[in-house]
Amino acid sequence: MAASPIKVASVQATPVFLDREATVEKACTLILEAGRQGAQLVVLPEAFIPSFPLWLAGGLTGSVSEAKESAQLYGELLANAVDVPGPVTEILGGAARDAHALLVVGISERNSDASGASLYNTVLYFDDEGKLMGKHRKLVPTMGERLVWAQGDGSTLQAFDTPLGKLGGLICWENYMPLARFALYAWGTQIYVAPTWGSSKSWIESMNHIAFEGGCYVVSCCEVVHSNDIPDKYAFKKPLTELRGEWINVGNSVITSPLGVLAGPAECKEETLYAELDLAKLALTKALLDAAGHYARPDVFQLTVNRTPRPMVRSVLDADEEPAK
Repeated sequence: MAASPIKVASVQATPVFLDREATVEKACTLILEAGRQGAQLVVLPEAFIPSFPLWLAGGLTGSVSEAKESAQLYGELLANAVDVPGPVTEILGGAARDAHALLVVGISERNSDASGASLYNTVLYFDDEGKLMGKHRKLVPTMGERLVWAQGDGSTLQAFDTPLGKLGGLICWENYMPLARFALYAWGTQIYVAPTWGSSKSWIESMNHIAFEGGCYVVSCCEVVHSNDIPDKYAFKKPLTELRGEWINVGNSVITSPLGVLAGPAECKEETLYAELDLAKLALTKALLDAAGHYARPDVFQLTVNRTPRPMVRSVLDADEEPAK
């Protein structure tokens, strides 16, 4: 574990809508700048590459014209999605290496391990040498997101041992899943990342709650999007702006601790938040409340996490093994 304090960065930024290459280039610029500022961990928002599917934020009415545009938009999102591993992960890993920082970044992941035509809401974790440590696929896409993203499985739910400490996290409303949070607490997560689209005041309150409940630091990172960031060619732009206002998403990224907010929230602007984390202080917090320790009562409550991978196809080459199902 690195000596405290640890400097972390929450990069509240706007992707280039449905443009993978341009958004990756922007992400690398932001990562390198955070590294120059001394950040040892850099976090970018949920689904940053190639951008959150904004048309879902407007609430579809189900009309024929909307259904047609939604299908076209899905096609664009799929075409700009990220293969893991692949060329984009190589570029992002290079940026992490050059910044000398751990990196967490949200993407739309193409299921290149199967049909290549479905998507996952995924967060990637890189070490400071550019190696892809792992990924997490969102377990439950929220409401309209189910029209875009498939469900992940328990195999990607994990916390990583890093030189900075134990690093783990959940995506957006996964953070409202108490058992998923408890699993991360029980795995000893000290730096808890929450890439998100959520930007409400209640979201910030939830981040503060998680920091106290889990006895951890929380780095929440959100996209900020103005209506001008959506090209005029998309028909959903006008009704979306009428519904949500000029600021489609205000951001409200925040870095918080068991004792309160350390940086942010940042609202209605692109901004990188920085904070210094002292992991030694977490032990003092857990002396009062250790949700996965002395406050857990495993004789009364037990949690089972099924981390078995669920691939679409299992290939069996040995004749003595069970046939593929």
